[in-house]
Amino acid sequence: MQTIDCVVAGAGVVGLAIARALALSGREVVVIEQTDAIGTVTSSRNSEVIHAGLYYAPGSLKARLCVEGRRLLYAYCAEHNVAHSRTGKLIVASEGGQIDGLRAIEANAQRCGVDDLQFLTQSEAESLESALTCAGALLSPSTGIVDSHALMLSLRGDAEAAGVSFAFLTAVAGATIEADGIRIDTRDANGEAFALEARAFVNAAGLDAQAVAGRIDGFPGDLIPRQWLARGNYFAISGRSPFSRLIYPVPVEGGLGVHLTLDLSGSARFGPDVEWIDHVDYTVDPGRSAVFYEAIRRYWTDLADGALQPAYAGIRPKLSGPGQPAADFVIQGPADHGAGQIVNLFGIESPGLTASLAIADHVCELLYPE
Repeated sequence: MQTIDCVVAGAGVVGLAIARALALSGREVVVIEQTDAIGTVTSSRNSEVIHAGLYYAPGSLKARLCVEGRRLLYAYCAEHNVAHSRTGKLIVASEGGQIDGLRAIEANAQRCGVDDLQFLTQSEAESLESALTCAGALLSPSTGIVDSHALMLSLRGDAEAAGVSFAFLTAVAGATIEADGIRIDTRDANGEAFALEARAFVNAAGLDAQAVAGRIDGFPGDLIPRQWLARGNYFAISGRSPFSRLIYPVPVEGGLGVHLTLDLSGSARFGPDVEWIDHVDYTVDPGRSAVFYEAIRRYWTDLADGALQPAYAGIRPKLSGPGQPAADFVIQGPADHGAGQIVNLFGIESPGLTASLAIADHVCELLYPE
């Protein structure tokens, strides 16, 4: 059986970026994806925000890869004509008691290498956004939005041009660590089995990353972290947004609060909230709009009754549960587990989209250190 350089499990934005980076470095790569298309799960069910890197623990993977990934992503979008906009973002205090929270975010962002935040008084913030009500705000000029599907199409095109092959409707049924590589056993939608021999294996399976790692014979199970599922519901309004920038409240446990984001046509959507669930289910309960109205009216008092409509939901593959401190990305390379040329990516939630190109470079360095 012919041995290829690397198999990547998962064709979301992170898996695509990794496959592209490996191929551009001269590796022969095959991507296996259990759905019938790229980016149909977490990568297509998010806010499409290019994050500046404000909230994460200084020195963490999330902080480092977000800041570097944002720089790489803006450059990539400009070079490859991927639709995006550097809209800017306001993080708003709805009352005076939250001003200290804004100052804490500002100080944390500076320690993460974000040096362009501007503190705004109530009048300064409300003069920028006439529909806004707040006690003060932080302006993040380097926050933006991106057409995530266009980005993934571009990454796939780059990858295929560099020789990457894709196998859709194909799942990882199991894998075995061997002396000179990894045998990956796959099964397609018709139940047909096929084995691949690879020198390296990257598990970028998102919500299924723990399950895939658990199927690797010989991989230490105690290094597979527990996963919690947090559904993020989104609601939308019809017509153009009354805001020209993204509007975020001071963060809440488990997420960044019910914020207002924009798409590239100028329409507004709100979310995500944090709803802890036991299994994958993308149903949006219209009854949750009551919580959304209350949260949104803290910064947009003119939101009319009946304006919110259920839009969609995404599910975060979290490594911390209710009441626990936010967990960092876990990206395990050969030096971390001693089980051969394998990289596992666990808990790749926000800012995974922003960080995708930097994550790809990091994975390449773990597999092939100079």
